[in-house]
Amino acid sequence: MSTMTLNQSSVNQLLQTVPSGIQLNRRGRLARTFVVLSLAIVLGSVVSAKAGAGTDTAPQPGSSFITVTVAPGDTVWSLANRLAGSGDVRSLVSEIISINSLASVDVATGQKLRIPLK
Repeated sequence: MSTMTLNQSSVNQLLQTVPSGIQLNRRGRLARTFVVLSLAIVLGSVVSAKAGAGTDTAPQPGSSFITVTVAPGDTVWSLANRLAGSGDVRSLVSEIISINSLASVDVATGQKLRIPLK
């Protein structure tokens, strides 16, 4: 095997022989695009994996519910006000809406609602 020694003048000669404005052909541009996209996908998957790393997946304790049939003149607010006792009526209203998947606080007579017991 032969060894090659490089000094400053030989390095300068090598740098002068490399063209400064390298043009990529279609295959080179495609390869460059593939490498950049691959790195972006890997980076995105690492970031998304880290984003969910601290979430709590422990099961929530079961809650007790009662089922109430809406009477004429009843609203979600009136039901929550009756059943909240000394608790916060606003939080109970939001729980009733989310548990029953209601789009708004409007309810129809005869509709059955699940209401959580505190």
